Amino acid sequence: MRHKLTLLLLLAGLSTKAQQTLEIVVENPLKTERNDMPVVIDLTKYGHVSRSVVRLDGQEIPSQLDDLNLDEEVDELCFLANLAPKQKQIFHVELYDEGEQSPYPARVYTEMLMRNDKVKEKNKHNNFVASLSVRGDCANSYNLLHHHGVCFESELNGIRIYFDKRQTLDLYGKYSKRLELQATQFYTSKEQKEQGYGDDVLWVGNTFGLGAFRGWDGNSPTMIEPVKTRTQRIVSYGPLRTIVEVVDQGWRPSEDLLAVNMTLRYTQYAGHRDTDVDVYFNRSVDKYKFSTGIINVKGSVDFSDHKGLRACWGTDYPSTDTINWKPETVGLAILIPSKNIVSEEKATKDNYAFVVETADKQLSYKIAYTSANEKFGFPNSDAWFEWLQQWRREVEHPIKVTVNH
Repeated sequence: MRHKLTLLLLLAGLSTKAQQTLEIVVENPLKTERNDMPVVIDLTKYGHVSRSVVRLDGQEIPSQLDDLNLDEEVDELCFLANLAPKQKQIFHVELYDEGEQSPYPARVYTEMLMRNDKVKEKNKHNNFVASLSVRGDCANSYNLLHHHGVCFESELNGIRIYFDKRQTLDLYGKYSKRLELQATQFYTSKEQKEQGYGDDVLWVGNTFGLGAFRGWDGNSPTMIEPVKTRTQRIVSYGPLRTIVEVVDQGWRPSEDLLAVNMTLRYTQYAGHRDTDVDVYFNRSVDKYKFSTGIINVKGSVDFSDHKGLRACWGTDYPSTDTINWKPETVGLAILIPSKNIVSEEKATKDNYAFVVETADKQLSYKIAYTSANEKFGFPNSDAWFEWLQQWRREVEHPIKVTVNH
């Protein structure tokens, strides 16, 4: 009888009246279909929220609550919308101050792992961590974390960020649309390769890789050093978006400038091959110059609209081991708001670079890539560059979101 009473009380708790109800109107301004479009609602003015239910036409759809500043209070609600050309949809949101979020199917994944010397198989390490900080004089932070840094993915992509002064983004190429990094940990076994799993597809060295953020000395990019401390952390695990951050405390880009604290936030949405990059500083950096861009992949052809969209398509070995690895073809791209661009630099043997600045304490840009291994991807550079121009058009014409109480 006691167990039945407990069950009834739990059910009653889940059926309590919503603390807040919202009507969210989402509109597609373009004459093209838009799928998995992120709808993000600021919840900070609605008090304590522990559970959300989002419905479209009476049917519940997955939603996500995120605590962005890690203070144990929810800051944002996220859900994804699929919109026909010029379509308007109305979503109904219920916010509860009790209960737990429903366990919706995961469409993104992220992990950080400390090395476990007792585990011999490179794809089965299990020392999971949520955050790691090191001092600036740490001798070898690159080898502290398994797969050398935090990693994250959607069904279409997979990225790891090196935990060192480079903070480079390295890439994982897939054959099929699915989540794989939990199984492969960026070190795909021979058996997994035979089963169709993807693998590392890019050699990055000291280059930008895909959109790493760096300093600028007037002639070339500079690494993120010296720093007092360097941190990687996971802010959100999903299921619809994952958020990871790299924090550089006390970074001094040059001797004549004050040290700054910089936070790089990477947001990966389900169903997307592009990734949002937000850069935050603790003080004004209007006198500073920075750089970002993409690696000049060996033998690549490049594209630029000279308005912030720059891309390439090329083929190279992803490792110095050319016996056990095959050449990989990738397409890379970066999209930077024109207001932040100081100059588009000439290509070097390493990079296609931009010099950037911000009059605020923040700037944002987007990155995207494709692997020619993808069965769902692009057959050649022309198709990749064509998609990027459509991508830019969608970025410049976001969906319209209206919140009605």
